[in-house]
Amino acid sequence: MKGTNMYKIDETDKRILMILQRGIPIVSRPYLAMAEELGDIDEDEVIRRIGVLKEENIIRRMSGFFNSRKLGYVSTLCAIEVEPDKIDDVAELINKFPGITHNYLRENKYNMWFTVIAINQETLDKIVDIIDEHPAVNRVLRFYTGHRFKIDVTFDLGVK
Repeated sequence: MKGTNMYKIDETDKRILMILQRGIPIVSRPYLAMAEELGDIDEDEVIRRIGVLKEENIIRRMSGFFNSRKLGYVSTLCAIEVEPDKIDDVAELINKFPGITHNYLRENKYNMWFTVIAINQETLDKIVDIIDEHPAVNRVLRFYTGHRFKIDVTFDLGVK
């Protein structure tokens, strides 16, 4: 069944995922470079396996990761108190904004947390203000970054 967590990844899949976490090689044939690093499968098999991993939602997305601050963007983490029976409505509103990078429910008075990135402070404030004006949102807390200590993660897949 597609995307139902029934797919079992093997050692080769794990090795491919480890390479992808480090970053796709910036060469004319990145999947060939990955195959050469792996040593036991060819370029077509790398492409096929990545396709299966995407179909199975093991890989959600493959894209570049940019340093938003160096590009002039601003961001904030927000915690909001949402009326429990309106969570879906508020989540739908929040998720309409393209700059929302994360949106989670928490078991707390502030039961929804999200991160938003925008081109400038004015745009960011406008987005959060629109969310704050929703009738089911009782309060919004904004947490701005003082100092960033870590920005990426690599999952140890136990590759031999």
